[in-house]
Amino acid sequence: MSVRNTVKSIQDIMRQDVGVDGDAQRISQLCWMFFLKIIDDQDRELELMQKGYRSPIPEKLQWRSWAADPEGMTGDALLSFINDKLFPSLKELSGTAQDGRRRVVREVFEDAYNYMKSGQLMRQVVNKLNAVDFNNLAERQHFGDIYEQILNDLQSAGNAGEYYTPRAVTAFMANRIDPRPGEILLDPACGTGGFLTCAIRHMRERYVKKPKDEQKMQQALRATEKKQLPHMLCVTNMLLHGIDDPSFVRHDNTLARPYVSYTQSDRVDVVLTNPPFGGREEDGIESNFPKHFQTRETADLFLALIVRLLKSSGGRAAMVLPDGSLFGEGVKTRLKEHLLEECNLHTIVRLPNSVFKPYASIGTNLLFFEKGTPTKELWYYEQRVPEGQKAYSMTRPIRFEHFQPCIDWWDKREENEVAWKVSLDEIKARNYNLDFKNPHTVDVDHGDPTELLAKLEESERETAKLRDKLKTILEEALLR
Repeated sequence: MSVRNTVKSIQDIMRQDVGVDGDAQRISQLCWMFFLKIIDDQDRELELMQKGYRSPIPEKLQWRSWAADPEGMTGDALLSFINDKLFPSLKELSGTAQDGRRRVVREVFEDAYNYMKSGQLMRQVVNKLNAVDFNNLAERQHFGDIYEQILNDLQSAGNAGEYYTPRAVTAFMANRIDPRPGEILLDPACGTGGFLTCAIRHMRERYVKKPKDEQKMQQALRATEKKQLPHMLCVTNMLLHGIDDPSFVRHDNTLARPYVSYTQSDRVDVVLTNPPFGGREEDGIESNFPKHFQTRETADLFLALIVRLLKSSGGRAAMVLPDGSLFGEGVKTRLKEHLLEECNLHTIVRLPNSVFKPYASIGTNLLFFEKGTPTKELWYYEQRVPEGQKAYSMTRPIRFEHFQPCIDWWDKREENEVAWKVSLDEIKARNYNLDFKNPHTVDVDHGDPTELLAKLEESERETAKLRDKLKTILEEALLR
């Protein structure tokens, strides 16, 4: 059976279980099982390659001990083992901070949960998973592609959609920021790991030629995720993408640490991120920041922190921000002034509102900046929906090739119908309002607003008359 059919059959089995309710729970359930199988396959390989290697998981809890035998535990015995032994033991794994793989296992299971209620169905899922060999590079890569599709399903899984940035967007941002092996690369709000996987793929395709290049790349990765589900999804994603030790993905809130405590030793070369926006941080988080940057708007706090974290010479970033961050006032104005003084904000790519549907339908922007020199001029590029398509959707999402015109324009910048530039003086004259509209778009004259309002009110009166007439006809018909 192909890997794709294996995953589909696992999902079909889970849909029969009364305990798994909806996509988010199904994905969470799949994830911890994938994780344990991948870790076990990796352990088998490491035991052969490294003398004295020991698995971070106690022998009786290893996948091979309780899951590998197709005729092994099932029914209530399997459920009892998972709920009463496996989960409690993995949640409390002991180990030092240096024991990366052990810490990863503990953090993944900290808030994980077994939703399945049928031990028989659980055994069927386990047996299906046993058909996948994660040490087989071709199978792992194929499974990684399918895992990306599973993560894409999160967009329709209620609030879980906030963890997923369309892969075309993350791939484009990684392509333009061009990370290299050995450069410290950070995603401070990494979600399911989309920016990390795109950066890894970019470096492997362009720069990883020898084993030491791969080692340099892996050792320079940094990431943090606040919430348990995306943290677990991200760690599993890293394993699927051939990362030996994903312990660099911390389960924590980057903003919970005082702003001033981030010193020279914390500086990074590259930041790629889509920080949460539209939400509010819990009480007290804003007090970690200087008075003039204090706000409970998560995206603004991340912008302030990213500017601080970038290396003072050549540190570069690409991040997603909503329209509100461009035109907002107060703290937002002070943040934008700080950004333009500390960094060269050279490009803003304005995305169509439909890129993040169905999770969000607000205007979003991709900001590209480099620390060390102040901004003198700022280029805008308006990314448009392809001709013949009204908007992006789940069935017709944005694709990487849609960014190709922007990539072609990037190094030889000229103003055209979708690209324009503004000077620092123009930005200052607008009190750092960065919400510059495309000057090449022809404004349509819809007429005098007073006349339009009068016509609208007249139309509403006519609609009310027709509604009353229809109501009378229906009442008369019921009385007959």
